[in-house]
Amino acid sequence: MAEPTPALPDRLIAHLDMDAFYASVELLRYPELKGLPVVVGGRRAHTPQERPDGTREFFKLADYTGRGVVTTSTYAARALGVFSAMGLMKAALRAPQAILLPADFDSYRHYSRLFKAAVREIAPVIEDRGIDEIYIDLTDVPGAREPVGHDPLGGVRAVAREIKNSVQSATGLTCSIGVTPNKLLSKIASELDKPDGLTLVTMADLPTRIWPLPARRINGIGPKAGEKLEALGLHTIGELAAAPLELLQQHFGPGYSAWLHQAAWGLDDRPVVTHSEPVSISRETTFERDLHARRDRPELSRIFTALCEQLASDLQRKGYLGRTIGIKLRFEGSRTVTRDLTLDQPVQDAAAIRHAAGLCLKRVDLSQRLRLLGVRVGKLSRPGEIEPARRGRAGAASKPEDPRPRPENLNLFG
Repeated sequence: MAEPTPALPDRLIAHLDMDAFYASVELLRYPELKGLPVVVGGRRAHTPQERPDGTREFFKLADYTGRGVVTTSTYAARALGVFSAMGLMKAALRAPQAILLPADFDSYRHYSRLFKAAVREIAPVIEDRGIDEIYIDLTDVPGAREPVGHDPLGGVRAVAREIKNSVQSATGLTCSIGVTPNKLLSKIASELDKPDGLTLVTMADLPTRIWPLPARRINGIGPKAGEKLEALGLHTIGELAAAPLELLQQHFGPGYSAWLHQAAWGLDDRPVVTHSEPVSISRETTFERDLHARRDRPELSRIFTALCEQLASDLQRKGYLGRTIGIKLRFEGSRTVTRDLTLDQPVQDAAAIRHAAGLCLKRVDLSQRLRLLGVRVGKLSRPGEIEPARRGRAGAASKPEDPRPRPENLNLFG
């Protein structure tokens, strides 16, 4: 094997991000929509209808009524100002003629498995970051550290291009890849040349490629920190890098200010983590209309049972049991309430989950209408590695000031 080229960094880390993933999967199903503004986030009722001549009739965003949000949108829709998490009614004002499609998460998970399997055949060390993105350690991939001609990055460039081609061959979809010395920079780099981009950034490229970008492009700088930086006149990553550490410490504290300084200079030593255990597993749904615990009891009971069954299926498929069962309720006005209960023994079946979640429900005032319901299982363990039961109470409310069942709730949700 050739000696590593001195110009190469010690690590070669890639971030792969699928391009407009959900929308792109839908375009595989409806290729006639390619190039058009398409928004994913409708209900099942917005499934395209086939006409007698074999063509399809699609719903327009202008016809939507309700409080749903955009799950994702094509780049043509983004050009019109429609982005994920935007309310569909607001999106309809910006792009009334955009096509509206319902989300199909089973299909998205299928294509997610396909693209990750394609990557693993070339570079097996990957960190799963969600349904449409992964980190990849290319450091020891054969050929990645070998120059091509006078280009010291030619080898890793070729490997990244091979990954892109493999993903497209396996799925029919495009992705964007950023390759840098670390995860922080690679996350930024993968966004620089979307869609279908391949971007390589070295530490020498910081002044030209990274520092001119807004500070919020650093993953880990949220809205509140971004507002503080703006107030300090630190708008770009370069301005943040040039800021005195003492100034940052005055406004962000010692720990976060040190991280801000390092991040602005492109420093990040986090490894690519190939496996991590989830803290909890949850299922939730937002209703198409607000539901009342008494007047809509049959529908709520059905939804509640379905969530528990889906959650049990998730646990069984992934090989987990859980001791803490929790619920999440969002009422009209967006007030959110959570409750949980820790059991003596971990469970995995739907009936046990529903029973414990039902006990949590009894500790909530359900006089207002609901717009979201969720069920969660925490304190996860594997069969044979069961956490010892705690002494004392079998469960505790997440809100200790409200520990007793409300009598008016005892028969709700069936």
